Amino acid sequence: MKIAAGEFKTKRLKLMGNVQKYHKDTIITKDGKPTAQLTAVEEEIPKPLFGFLKNSVVITEDIVKLIGDKWSRLP
Repeated sequence: MKIAAGEFKTKRLKLMGNVQKYHKDTIITKDGKPTAQLTAVEEEIPKPLFGFLKNSVVITEDIVKLIGDKWSRLP
């Protein structure tokens, strides 16, 4: 769809709603020449935080085994 800049100025909210709803681009013209394009943006669904590190950590040894070093208390 093509629309003149002046007409776009008066109908922009309705046009933006239509572009979002129907996913049809609108080309805005000035003096009959294409100047801008209004395009729908796909809404991103955020990934859940729970489990985002799954399979990213590798355990190579027993993680609860004592390391054998004795620690001394500070005075």
